[in-house]
Amino acid sequence: MRTKSAQNLLDAIHRARRTTLARFIYALGIRHVGESTAANLARHFGALDALMRATYEALLEVGDVGPVIAASIRQFFAQPRHIEAIKQLRAAGVHWPERERENTKEAEKPLTGKIIALTGALPTLTREQAKEKLMTAGAKVSASVSRKTACVVAGADAGKKLTQAEALGLPVLDEEGLHQLLNGQIKL
Repeated sequence: MRTKSAQNLLDAIHRARRTTLARFIYALGIRHVGESTAANLARHFGALDALMRATYEALLEVGDVGPVIAASIRQFFAQPRHIEAIKQLRAAGVHWPERERENTKEAEKPLTGKIIALTGALPTLTREQAKEKLMTAGAKVSASVSRKTACVVAGADAGKKLTQAEALGLPVLDEEGLHQLLNGQIKL
């Protein structure tokens, strides 16, 4: 039994070394860079090295990155201790798939500027998958519902966000509606 437990622990450690570029950027703890901005940076630059070399002006091209965030990112990567920490994490086996830089401009994405909230469990998509699809389409995925929210995607066991959306008269979509929204069959 001990061998099985040890193997399970080793397997868990191995899985923890694999992440996504967006999660890694977020985990770096760069001042003013939240999950949404980290995902936008990952999509825009496609590789950590490209982000690390990015100029202030290149950072400003990323959706939701303004002067304060661009300066914060430049300051972070100018610190030798941060570069060394990244090297050590890579040497320890932390890795992620890197892809080519995305060529689509923010303005060309169908959901640019739209705030969408997720609630409940969707039948075939995890929350993370739904969030990634929405962000790829340009949407900002919010953890809360407000008047600025464009719509709420609700699954089984939806909670307070669904109640708030209904009270505000916001559109509520199920998973099929989410797919239609992403395919351009539904407009917000």
